[in-house]
Amino acid sequence: MATTNLFFSLTIIVLILSLSVSAADWNILLNQRKTRYGLQITLKNYCESWRMNVELHNIRDFDIVPEECVEYIGKYMTSTQYKVDSERTIDECTVYLSTSCGFKKDGSDAWIFDIDDTLLSTVPYYKKNGFGGKKSNSTALEEWMRQGKAPALEPSLRLFNQLKGLGVKIILVSSRKECLRSATVDNLVNAGYHGWTSLTLRGADDENKDVEKFKADVRKQLISGGYRIWGILGDQWSSIEGLPSAKRTFKLPNPLYYVA
Repeated sequence: MATTNLFFSLTIIVLILSLSVSAADWNILLNQRKTRYGLQITLKNYCESWRMNVELHNIRDFDIVPEECVEYIGKYMTSTQYKVDSERTIDECTVYLSTSCGFKKDGSDAWIFDIDDTLLSTVPYYKKNGFGGKKSNSTALEEWMRQGKAPALEPSLRLFNQLKGLGVKIILVSSRKECLRSATVDNLVNAGYHGWTSLTLRGADDENKDVEKFKADVRKQLISGGYRIWGILGDQWSSIEGLPSAKRTFKLPNPLYYVA
C-alpha cells in the first residue's frame, strides 16, 4: 500500500512539473488559454495572430520574435504560404500596372524597390540565426551580406523585369551601408537583376536618421529631379511610409524583424 501511495505521489509531481514546463512556453495571455471574449486559443492561433498584426502594423518596434513563436515564424518563412503571399503582392502590382499607370514614357516614370527581403532574401541568414528569435547582430548580418550569396525573390525579379520592359526607371533604395555597395551590386547582378537606374545606400550622413526619414528624403530628391514615382515595393513599413510617397505602395510579408 505504501509503495502504491509513493508511486501515485511521484506521478502527480511529474505531471505538475510537466505542466509547469509547458506553461513556461506560453506568455501571460496564453496561460489563460482563452481570450477576453472566451475564445479558446492555441499556440498556433496566437503566433498567427502575432504575425498578422505585424503585417497590419499594429505591432511595431519589436526587437525579437516572441520566443514561443520562433518555430512558427521559421516554418512560415520557409513555407509555400510565404511564397504564395509574396506572389499575391506582386500580382497586385501587376494589376496596378495594367489598369492604373498612364506612363508618359519620357524617361521620368519610376518605380522604387527596397533590397533586403524585397529583391534579395535574407532568409538563409536568419535560418542559421534563430529566425528572428535573437537580437539582431548587425556585424554578423553585414558580414553575411558581404558574401553576396542572398538569393533573389523570384516574384520580385519578375516584376523588376516587367517594369524594365515597360521602360520604367528602376530606383533601388536600401538602408544598407554605403560600404556594402560593391557586394550589393555583385549580389544583385548574380541573382539576375540588371539594368536599374540608380542605387542609393546609407552614407555616413544618413546613419543617424530613422530609415523612414532617410528613404523619404531620397524620394524628395527624386521627385525634385523630375521623376514620377508610380510605385514602391518594400518589406518594411519604413520603406513605404513618410512624405513624399508614391502613387501606390506595396508591402511584401516579413515578420522576421522590424526596421523603423
